[in-house]
Amino acid sequence: MSPQRREARSVYIEWAKLRSSARFNLASSGVAALPLSELPVRIEELEITGPDSYGFDALIQRLATKAGVPPECVVHAQGTSMANHLAMAALVEPDDEVLIEHPAYEAIVSTAEYLGARIRRFPRHFENGFQIDPREIERTISPRTRLIVLTNLHTPTGVRTSDAVLKLVGEIARSLGAHVLVDEVYLETCFESPWKSAYHLGPNFIATGSLTKAYGLSGLRCGWALAAPALARRMWGLNDLFGVMAPHAAELLSVIALDHLDQIRARANSILTTNRALLKTFLDARKDLLAIRSEAGTMAFPQLSNGPTEAFCQMLREKYETSVVPGRFFGAPEHFRIGIGGETKNVSEGLSRIGQALDDLGSKR
Repeated sequence: MSPQRREARSVYIEWAKLRSSARFNLASSGVAALPLSELPVRIEELEITGPDSYGFDALIQRLATKAGVPPECVVHAQGTSMANHLAMAALVEPDDEVLIEHPAYEAIVSTAEYLGARIRRFPRHFENGFQIDPREIERTISPRTRLIVLTNLHTPTGVRTSDAVLKLVGEIARSLGAHVLVDEVYLETCFESPWKSAYHLGPNFIATGSLTKAYGLSGLRCGWALAAPALARRMWGLNDLFGVMAPHAAELLSVIALDHLDQIRARANSILTTNRALLKTFLDARKDLLAIRSEAGTMAFPQLSNGPTEAFCQMLREKYETSVVPGRFFGAPEHFRIGIGGETKNVSEGLSRIGQALDDLGSKR
């Protein structure tokens, strides 16, 4: 019997939109929004309506050049979430098996469930630094598996997976005729190393990403999927049921942003370098938090060594006006996620308030 299709919603995105706000918001996972005034654009360069086709050619060409792939391998989507949805919908039929990492970004799991997939999970253990162990995938995968889904950098920990490990995952998948979907939205924050998509690792890889998280350009909704041409065409066709056409003004602004990405990248790198140092100092001083330190990304995922994490997150928001993401949204309720991409003064004060809340919690024991 096929699994019953679940209600189409993401409990995490719903929480993020309705209940994550606070004076000091460390629940956000992206770099602070880039002001329009810092994007070199003139109103004369914008239009409301553009060509009615599968992708705006100027944007597709720039995304292809950025990724080092032919244009026919690029699908423009409204953010990484829609790119992930299109990729999974193009590959997965109801009752197919999808293997997803744990902990994981909740919206990925919810999308696979909505599509009627049977979900299996492979663990990324805290004790192993949340690194992928291909042996765990070999133990969990089955002949019914059609897709393996993972994030790199890992959401919610920021841990990077090496190309060597990804290749092993690809070989395991290929032995059973399965694909590997790699969400790379946070890989863009590895500013100190050349960016190379997992798409290049083998014909059964699909990679997704966007300009949203690393560059403060969430409002442009400039996401993409990199896929073999036949699969890319199928994804374009599926998009006719969802997005149909992207807002042309956003496409034009995305082209301008890509043409000036070096400057935008420098701003983002400066913010994250400064804030990561603040995070390191904070974590070094806390004996009540256990955390894996990542060298890139916009987040940390510490474990509260003692006490109820959910209640702590609630107290932090209500009493200390600071929000973080409860780990239950990623399947790890003993953890919480801290975002460090915001304005430095707000991140600094937010970390200070987390420390005050932890001290408050400790004094009650």
